[in-house]
Amino acid sequence: MIMKKSSMRLGFIGTGNMAGAIMGGIIRNQIFSPEEIIGADISPAGRDRVKAEHGICVTESNQEAAREAEVLILSVKPQYYADAIAEIRDCVSEDQLIITIAPGKTLSWLQEQFGKPVKLVRTMPNTPALVGEGMTAACKNSNVTEEEMEYALKILGSFGKVQVVPEHLIDAVVAVSGSSPAYVFLFIEAMADAAVAEGMPRAQAYEFAAQAVYGSAKMVLETGKHPGELKDMVCSPAGTTIEAVRVLEEKGFRSAVFEAMKACADVSRSL
Repeated sequence: MIMKKSSMRLGFIGTGNMAGAIMGGIIRNQIFSPEEIIGADISPAGRDRVKAEHGICVTESNQEAAREAEVLILSVKPQYYADAIAEIRDCVSEDQLIITIAPGKTLSWLQEQFGKPVKLVRTMPNTPALVGEGMTAACKNSNVTEEEMEYALKILGSFGKVQVVPEHLIDAVVAVSGSSPAYVFLFIEAMADAAVAEGMPRAQAYEFAAQAVYGSAKMVLETGKHPGELKDMVCSPAGTTIEAVRVLEEKGFRSAVFEAMKACADVSRSL
């Protein structure tokens, strides 16, 4: 069982965009109060930003965050993981739960970097965590008990949905949910630009495009219908929608998405 170390229940090493999104979701859902969260970052601007936005405690010392928090989230970029772990490994105790969010950094690699038995939960969240609609995958090493994993899942579920997956699927998760908000934003922007070209005011175009994507995604999740079936429901014979779909197919829309996700997963594996 995780032992209470101090008033700081949750710590972050790194306070970038993903960390900020996770903090925002956790605080919005009242899992932890801002006073129970500590964030470490070498960048004064990064510390000032999360302190101003979320009201958490901040420090420039990774070691302080590692000593103070009972659950520690490593939220630095993958290329900085080795250095960050080398800095904090002597401060980490066997009672702490370490949650990672770096693509490419396997449980075995992480364990090797710490050089001692530690409790590791490897995850891949995404930035919609900021609005409570994140999608997170998680897997654990053998040092994490089922009770501790449930605690980790409660934290991860506070800013959206979470599922336990086998570790070999994490790279697929990076492509299908971790990085995909960028694809969706690009799609919304393109639709809005086209609406503007048709004469719609830009702010209105963004709202129409974004709501259409939001509502369509909700239909997939709530109806249980196959996306192809839902697509067919919109495509009347000789109608406007099937003509738009024809052009998307002609331009390689699905193939482009497929190849983009494959490239994303390949890079994830190489990190």
